[in-house]
Amino acid sequence: MPELPEVEVTRRSFADRIAGGKVLQLRMGKPLRWPLGCDPQSLAGRQVQGVRRRGKYLLVDLDAGLLLVHLGMSGSLNFSSTLPAPGPHDHFDLVTSRGTLRLNDPRRFGALVYADAEDAPVARKLLGGLGVEPLGPDFDPQVFHAGLRQRRSPIKQVLLAGDVVVGVGNIYASEALFLAGIRPTTRASRISLARATRLHAAICQVLARAVEAGGSTLRDFSNAWGESGYFQLQAMVYDRAGEPCRVCAQPIRRLLQGQRATYYCATCQR
Repeated sequence: MPELPEVEVTRRSFADRIAGGKVLQLRMGKPLRWPLGCDPQSLAGRQVQGVRRRGKYLLVDLDAGLLLVHLGMSGSLNFSSTLPAPGPHDHFDLVTSRGTLRLNDPRRFGALVYADAEDAPVARKLLGGLGVEPLGPDFDPQVFHAGLRQRRSPIKQVLLAGDVVVGVGNIYASEALFLAGIRPTTRASRISLARATRLHAAICQVLARAVEAGGSTLRDFSNAWGESGYFQLQAMVYDRAGEPCRVCAQPIRRLLQGQRATYYCATCQR
């Protein structure tokens, strides 16, 4: 599943190229996770002002309203002025004067939703429960610790929930917890301010490194240029069960938490 770094890498790969373009038409394919919420023809003539990210959502700002894009479990965006005819897994083409933005999503868990404004009910429903952005200036260690103190669940699951801090998905939660030396099963409310501060720094570091590496391509992720990510090649624990820890040489362990695989080192993480 594309996580925050993959979504941010995708945004950066086409945001400057589509900005300023005029929408010529929106072609919709098979139904996606949620309805578009407007007549596709009503978007013709609007201008793309820019592209932002909120958690795992891309916000395509128009001169009137905005489009919220979610990649789902297997979606990827491509932006080009020379795309081939849509295939069976191509579910929308946003055709602009600067090129076409296309969503390819074999599982159709992705979404394209129109909202009149970011505070419109449909946008609030999707974005309203999201926590603070980990790559933004509002991600404060003490506020982060205060949020953890209110959660009795294991720290890994609290990170995945996205209401304390948004976008720290499965891969990067395992990596950040290793870097901070915190076992993923530790109850969030028991983490001290000092350890929460280390985890805060680890989250920032891991996500920044992942964006720099182009995200992680475990199966089919690529950015809007069609390029894969390489962060998975430098992972310390993720998907390395049984392999030696890069720090202490003890075997990396794997467990299931909420139906998601967690990887950790029992020696380095206490």
